[in-house]
Amino acid sequence: MQAVVLAAGEGTRMRPLTENTPKPMLPVGDRPLVAHTADTAIAAGAEELIFVVGYEADAVREFFGDSYNGVPVEFAVQEEQLGTADAVNAAHEYLDGPFAVLNGDNLYDEASLAELFDAAPSIAAYRVPDPSNYGVLSTDGDRVTAIIEKPANPPTQLANAGAYVFPAEAREWLDVEMSERGEREITDVVTQVIEAYDVAAVEVDRWLDVGRPWELLEANEWKVGEVTRRIDGKVRGDADLQGDVVVEAGAVVEPGVVIEGPAIVRSGATVGPNAYIRSVTVLGEDTHVGHGVEVKNSVVMADTNVPHVSYVGDSVLGTDVNLGASTQVANLRHDGEPVKLTVKGDRVSTGRRKFGIVAGDGVRTAINTSLDAGVVLSAGATTTPGETVTRDR
Repeated sequence: MQAVVLAAGEGTRMRPLTENTPKPMLPVGDRPLVAHTADTAIAAGAEELIFVVGYEADAVREFFGDSYNGVPVEFAVQEEQLGTADAVNAAHEYLDGPFAVLNGDNLYDEASLAELFDAAPSIAAYRVPDPSNYGVLSTDGDRVTAIIEKPANPPTQLANAGAYVFPAEAREWLDVEMSERGEREITDVVTQVIEAYDVAAVEVDRWLDVGRPWELLEANEWKVGEVTRRIDGKVRGDADLQGDVVVEAGAVVEPGVVIEGPAIVRSGATVGPNAYIRSVTVLGEDTHVGHGVEVKNSVVMADTNVPHVSYVGDSVLGTDVNLGASTQVANLRHDGEPVKLTVKGDRVSTGRRKFGIVAGDGVRTAINTSLDAGVVLSAGATTTPGETVTRDR
């Protein structure tokens, strides 16, 4: 079966992390987010991957090349972001049989995706307590009869989980009319498939739509939680690596360091001396975490420096960030309420009692900077020595 993986979007809700990197290429564990989607598709039976690319397309092309894990790869370009059906239609020329459609920023468990592939034609569904903010599947037994967008009175608790397996004939149904939102909607294609076929609703056990920065943390909590201990880099002196810790070849862990697994230290990273890395943390390629630094449940992207005597908790740091000595990140509100974060101009609850900051690429903090929980620092933002930052910049 062919799998069409949608990876063309800019990811505006993930800003500033996507100013230079397309959302599907943001790191989750030891590889990009979209690579996990591809891996799951291959495990489920995909025999060819077709990536639909657009924003910063070269990053996706360079990572996957002509083949990935023994499976041939093709690339289709969506010139304008005109909806999911338009994105799939960009791959029209490559489709020659039944095909799956997967969002490149969604994670699924392998067993459920394999069941989805086997049940074709089929739609992935995820059971949620309140489905009113989702597209909801209306069903007759295991058969899908409709998808209803954000209904006031949902007919089921089955949210549309954004993964589909279509019959070959659906290739000719992709050029749908524009919706009121000005997009070509994949649900309009689904409606045609439902009218012509019995479409199975396949309930997935685990699903995560990674659209906002705290969901990137959740994705890492999922995937880093699956690693097994592997030490290929250098571990010096009395460094203490506890549990499932991965130290890639080319990484160095200095004396006095404590790393609590699950955690990943990527190639070229240096840790310590005397640093404390708590689970679930990913230190990206060529990062540096220095003396007296504590990092907890955070994603630290490539080429970023946290040199000395700093605390970073429940945070996402972009590439080439430098935190000055004694930079302290708060990750807990005094009132115990969930931390809020700015998403496309609105303050939105993360649903997390603990969340630190989001720092875009190239951020620089001066010595003794304090950063309040929920602060977003745009790419290239700076602070002054001793500054307390309570608002985005």
